[in-house]
Formats: sequence, structure tokens, C-alpha cells
Amino acid sequence: MNGFASGLDPVLDALFRIGLCAIFLGACIHKARDLDKFSATLGDYRLLPRHLSGVATRALATSEAIVALALLMPPLDPLGPLGSLGLFALYSAAIGINLARGRRHIDCGCTGFGQVPQTISGMLLVRNAGLAMLALALLAPAAARPLAWLDFISIAGGLILGALVWLAAHELGRTPPPIPEEAP
Repeated sequence: MNGFASGLDPVLDALFRIGLCAIFLGACIHKARDLDKFSATLGDYRLLPRHLSGVATRALATSEAIVALALLMPPLDPLGPLGSLGLFALYSAAIGINLARGRRHIDCGCTGFGQVPQTISGMLLVRNAGLAMLALALLAPAAARPLAWLDFISIAGGLILGALVWLAAHELGRTPPPIPEEAP
């Protein structure tokens, strides 16, 4: 039996929308707090001429804000999920190209709110793929059932759990590999 035969459960729909909205809104705020710093980070990827980094920074921050809002506005569907997929594809392509070039020292530019910078890695590609799956699930129609009070508790608990997993994954992603012990 297909669990999505009647559509995506409204609890999952709300969890995915609010979670992705929070991610894109946080990313937008992170960029807006220091556009010059993020422009330099974007320039480190060496995918655009340096003089376009400032324009690209503003375009990314604006795109993230638009996608965040579109995720929470059902009349704009499917722009939110499709915009999410586009941004995850863009970020993954930039990371993948630089990993293929052997340039692993670059700050990913995805860390905000005073956290320690994180260099690009294959784990960021895995993370982006997982987040893209959430956006992809939002393209399925939501099941037609009203939300009950227990659903709102489930949504709140799911968001808290998702935030904790997100923070833990961020910490694990930036932890340096252990230093090998020297032989006696």
C-alpha cells in the first residue's frame, strides 16, 4: 500500500514547509547581516567573475527570502518547493564543482548566527539532497483532512526534533578528523 496514495499527510506538509522556510529565512538573514563577507565567500568559489559576487549575493539572499515566503503561501504553490529544489541544486553544483577541483578549504557560506565557519564537503551534498527530498515531497498534493489539536503538538515536536538534528549535523559536519597518534 502506498503511504502517499491519498496525498502527503498535512502534518508532514506543515513540518516540511515550516522547516524549509526556517532554513531559507535563516540563510537570507545570515547573508543580509554581512553582505560584503558573504560576497567574499561567494567569490572564493571562483564560479563567477569577482565583480559579479555582490550582485549574486543580493540575488541569492532575495531568492531565499522569496522561496521562504512562497513555502508558507499555498496560493503560490508549487513555487516554494520548486524554488527550494532550484536553490539546493545551485548550492550543490557550486560545492560539487569545487570539490571536484580539489578546493575543500572554502567556507560553505551556509553557517549563520555566530557559528564557526564550515568548509565544503561531501556531507553538505548529502544534506542538500536530503533537504531537496523534503521539497520534492511537497510537490505531492496534501491529503484532505483537517488538522486536529494533536497534529499541532506533533508539528511543534517535529520542528524541535528537526532543529536538534540540524544543529547536531552541523556540529558533526565541522568537526575536524581525529589526529592520528604517533607510534612509540
